[in-house]
Amino acid sequence: MRRRWKFTLVRHFGDKEKAKALFSGITPLTAEDIAECITFAVTRPHHVNIDEMLVRPLDQANVLSINRRTS
Repeated sequence: MRRRWKFTLVRHFGDKEKAKALFSGITPLTAEDIAECITFAVTRPHHVNIDEMLVRPLDQANVLSINRRTS
């Protein structure tokens, strides 16, 4: 979130309140979330092959909009 925060601060010309408001109510993925996924993958039995794992937060953003959960 740190890089996103810096970009947002520049985007809002240093206005910290506007920058914080943009991401309020959003729960980003954490390092612990990803570590848990990796632990799951490497602790599968030898006959299990995990080729790909796609991990996304429920709260997502793109260039034009931010999708927040309502509950």
